[in-house]
Amino acid sequence: MRWSPSVPAVAAVTACLALTSCGGGSTSSVVVSGSSTVEPISIAVAEFFTAGNEAEGNEKVSVSVDGPGTGDGFELFCDGLTDINDASSKIKPEQIEACESNGVEFIELPIGNDGIVMMTSESNTDVKCLGTGDIYALAGPESQGFETWTAADELATEVGGQGDLPDAPLDLIGPGEESGTYVSFVELAIEDIAEERGQELQTRPDYQASADDNIIVQGVQGSATSLGWVGFAFAREAEDVTMIEVDDGDGCVAPTETTIADGTYPLSRPLFIYVNKSVAAENDSLVRFVDHYLGEAVDSVADVGYVALSDTALAETRERWQSRTQGAA
Repeated sequence: MRWSPSVPAVAAVTACLALTSCGGGSTSSVVVSGSSTVEPISIAVAEFFTAGNEAEGNEKVSVSVDGPGTGDGFELFCDGLTDINDASSKIKPEQIEACESNGVEFIELPIGNDGIVMMTSESNTDVKCLGTGDIYALAGPESQGFETWTAADELATEVGGQGDLPDAPLDLIGPGEESGTYVSFVELAIEDIAEERGQELQTRPDYQASADDNIIVQGVQGSATSLGWVGFAFAREAEDVTMIEVDDGDGCVAPTETTIADGTYPLSRPLFIYVNKSVAAENDSLVRFVDHYLGEAVDSVADVGYVALSDTALAETRERWQSRTQGAA
């Protein structure tokens, strides 16, 4: 059974690790924060880590996982407050600077693939495919104030979209700016057109924003003419929604495991964990946890509904970890 992405915001698990019987002894910890998209993977890994090691040794290891968002997670990580940051977008230059200024060295580890999925209510049968121009016209920086789908028609046609959008209210909901999914959405769906037109690289400000993917899904389900976007694992498990195909000029492509893995789905993206290199040099429990993440628990990526790395990409990630390669790839 696929792991459900509808998980609590915080999960704490305890494992016993060492070589003798589990009783007493010191307690070490692994603290994971960051992306709500990657959070279900890390929770699955943490639970697998617990189940596989609870009878081994006398050192108790507390593993905590939460998902406030990639950006908020990097603030904690670069302040040295967490050991791992889950990320659904690559670390930004300003985040690298923040880590460097605080003496936090990191190892970037790609762990899977995801697609940002545009969704609407199942009852909105007029929308099956959107061009990237349509998405820009509906959700981009020039669409502020558009209250209906048809209000975006003229702009959509102007920027190369399909146009001919339905004459219906537009209820727009998606991740907030703290989310790596927001960052990836802007990069993949907004940035090219916005740069060509001299616009800010951002979404329209007047939409319903949430850091909780489940709330976004519920918002889409609750409006007959909604438009929202979340990661693939959340979208594929949602009931009463339609996953919209996306056309970047080469025809409409549905988000599937295959199209995300081969990159033909236009809104595909990698998923990462970032590990504090200095802490890994001192905390054997952190090393064991990451070893487990990239070893026995690697199938957790697919189990929770995302797309596994290719064998070649996984080997490259494992090599980055084994060699403790510092910085972004």
